[in-house]
Amino acid sequence: MQLGLHIADFTWNGGPQALGTNLASHVREAEAAGIARITVMDHFWQIGGVGPVENEMLEAYATLGFIAAHTERALLHTLVTGVTYREPALLAKDVTTLDVLSGGRGGLGIGAAWNEDESQGLGFRFPPTAERFERLEEAIRVCLQMWSDSEDPFEGEHYRLGRTLNSPQSLSRPHPYLMIGGGGERKTLRLVAQYADACNLFAGPQAAHKLDVLRRHCDDVGRDYDDIEKTTMISIDSSSEVEGVVAQLEELGRLGFTVAYVFAREMPERRAITDLLAEVVPAVT
Repeated sequence: MQLGLHIADFTWNGGPQALGTNLASHVREAEAAGIARITVMDHFWQIGGVGPVENEMLEAYATLGFIAAHTERALLHTLVTGVTYREPALLAKDVTTLDVLSGGRGGLGIGAAWNEDESQGLGFRFPPTAERFERLEEAIRVCLQMWSDSEDPFEGEHYRLGRTLNSPQSLSRPHPYLMIGGGGERKTLRLVAQYADACNLFAGPQAAHKLDVLRRHCDDVGRDYDDIEKTTMISIDSSSEVEGVVAQLEELGRLGFTVAYVFAREMPERRAITDLLAEVVPAVT
């Protein structure tokens, strides 16, 4: 199994004044430990389950650009971008820029968005669920068109582009890595089957069922199920031990997951995170 570091909590010892230095060291240490992917959330406030809403949260694409400058090998993307936060052409340009400046290591993780409180607080429009999924599919189509040779207009229900010029073009071909996050059985997993390189599903009791649903959607659209990377997430905290993390990852591997993104909760000493991962990586890869 391949491991990714998902940086969900930036509330580390040293505070905001040391955050840049700490983040640079953190991602360098993660690569040195054998971590193959580094991701961040696309949120503007901290989310429940990780920490208080007032805790530090960095803007995703500026952060990924910073991480790109301090790493050499890791795949970089959000886990995941809410479709309502950016116009899709800007999103395609953000990911292209990350891909070019990182030497072909940029990707896009995207989903239908869910954080209504954050959106209302900061003035982002938060349409009803059905419209968000319509926008999600159109945004994916816009990005794929901008990463292609086409400069044709795009005419959708929600997005209209007069010329889909994208220069420089992404280094990753045919396009940057594309993950769709979420386990919705009727819409999200259908979009995964139709468009994505990877899914991301919660590592809960329903995980095996969700993979079965994805397989059925692949059959319906004529997609090879094995062409889609199955990824998940697990959390660690100060009580986590190597043996327990390894056992959890091995069980996820038996279910069919090949990538796990590990994120930390309430671990203000960021070196403890990479020290733990440095012992886990050789046991599972």
